[in-house]
Amino acid sequence: MRHLLWIIVFVVVSGCAQQPDTSSSPGNAQAVAAPDTFSANAAMAVLQDGGNAVDAAIATQFVLAVTLPEAGNIGGGGFMTLVHEGETDFLDFREMAPGKASRDMYLDDNGKVKPHDSLYGVRASGVPGSVAGMWAAHQKYGSLPWRRLVQPAVDLAEQGFVVPEKLAGNINQFIQKSREKNLINNFTAYFGHATAGSTLVQPELAATLKRIRDEGKAGFYEGETARMLADFMQQHDGLITEDDLSRYQAIWREPVTFRWQGYTLVTAPPPSSGGIAVAQWLGMFAQAQQDMEPADHNSVKYIHLLSEIGKRVFADRAKYLGDPDFIDVPMAALIDDDYIARRAGEVNPDTISDSDSIEPGLTESEQTTHFSIVDQWGNAVAITTTLNLGFGSGMVVTDAGFLLNDEMDDFSAKAGVPNFFGAVGGKANEIQPYKRMLSSMSPTVVLDAEQDVALVTGSPGGTTIISSVTQSVLNALHFDMSAEQAVNAPRFHHQLWPENTIRMHTGIATDKQQQLKQLGYTLKQQPFGDLQLIKRTSQGLEAASQRSGRGLSLVEEAAQ
Repeated sequence: MRHLLWIIVFVVVSGCAQQPDTSSSPGNAQAVAAPDTFSANAAMAVLQDGGNAVDAAIATQFVLAVTLPEAGNIGGGGFMTLVHEGETDFLDFREMAPGKASRDMYLDDNGKVKPHDSLYGVRASGVPGSVAGMWAAHQKYGSLPWRRLVQPAVDLAEQGFVVPEKLAGNINQFIQKSREKNLINNFTAYFGHATAGSTLVQPELAATLKRIRDEGKAGFYEGETARMLADFMQQHDGLITEDDLSRYQAIWREPVTFRWQGYTLVTAPPPSSGGIAVAQWLGMFAQAQQDMEPADHNSVKYIHLLSEIGKRVFADRAKYLGDPDFIDVPMAALIDDDYIARRAGEVNPDTISDSDSIEPGLTESEQTTHFSIVDQWGNAVAITTTLNLGFGSGMVVTDAGFLLNDEMDDFSAKAGVPNFFGAVGGKANEIQPYKRMLSSMSPTVVLDAEQDVALVTGSPGGTTIISSVTQSVLNALHFDMSAEQAVNAPRFHHQLWPENTIRMHTGIATDKQQQLKQLGYTLKQQPFGDLQLIKRTSQGLEAASQRSGRGLSLVEEAAQ
């Protein structure tokens, strides 16, 4: 799960008027915030055809597999948090380890982790879950025909689309990285000609999407596509088999729900760490502020408090969280009010804690993408989906045309050894056959006191997803920012290790940075995330996509 940087276009479609800063509309409105223009327009077209939020999300997911190859996928997986007709739900379509995977598969003869083995090449890939997830969502909540929802992606793959400048730049960077690191892949053969302004046609991917369109889930996990993927794996010493594909199932799970400042947050349960982490971060922040003057937004006090809380959040993440079908995750205990209060009580508002002293508290990529949708009936969908690193493993399935993920790096290759994002894991997240790797993806829906949708939010960014989502909730609801302000306010991230290091966007005042350094922090200037957010206000819906990206936010009145 990794961050993408996009170009933002904010549009209000109401009498064809266009506004430069944000999308909003009163009345019987429906909204989309998506990471590119192609997916946003496809989603809104579905909504205007009378489709619901889940229908629009399915169309968006498949379009992104064509137009956003960095992270949009049918060769990856993700999570969906939703509210439908007043009921909350959560769909886990996270990738899983192949049947031939083993705990020590990325260690050398001396027991050391082999660099890059879990990141590049087909052995880095888990069994994809995206198609199964969209099929499961349609079976339970879809209202428009499946064929209607997949066809926009077929058209874009078959007829082509004009390559945005940022996509061309990302492709060029990946090709250069592959050369510098001597990575073996077939990426250039498929994407090397995709220059800015050119038309990218993907006939193999179009054929695969047609099989999915015509045969549903079976068009990917059985038959021709499954054979292509299994044969490709065998040719390149990979692990995924036709049996692995036939075994894969998306899983409906109970979402994490918790009360905060009069709202109810609905978010991702394990195998995501994100929902529990967001709940802990928000809960400890509220507790820590009870006996002190409220911290101003992005003040030194605010940044320090959230950083100190982040240390404890990530200590718990490393110890307790993993696939709940394989380990007993103490979810209720980790977000219990008394536990949150006790952990918040450990935070010193004036000094930095020693990272080595931060223990788990119970007694006992960055190329992901996110989109948010609200339909005319008030249903909401938040989906975060990923290939892990940008363009995943860099391997395109020959004749099938889709990129494979490199999601196996999200397992703990060895307890105590950080993964690509610096996240340290333990036994709870060790590799086992058919296990789902721990994630930071945190698609979140917030309900108000009347249980109506107040906010839909999510972001890519690896472990920084948790920070982006937490701070977007604080921005929009605690500090009452507009949607546009909430996604573009400078953010920061601290995750226990590297020690006392805060990663931050530009925009934090220089004098505040100096004060943080005097406290003992190391500051790393590196933007992250690509927030896609929808907020309901007294004037109606607002939608916004992070300005640094290439996303599009749309709010339209429902067709009569």
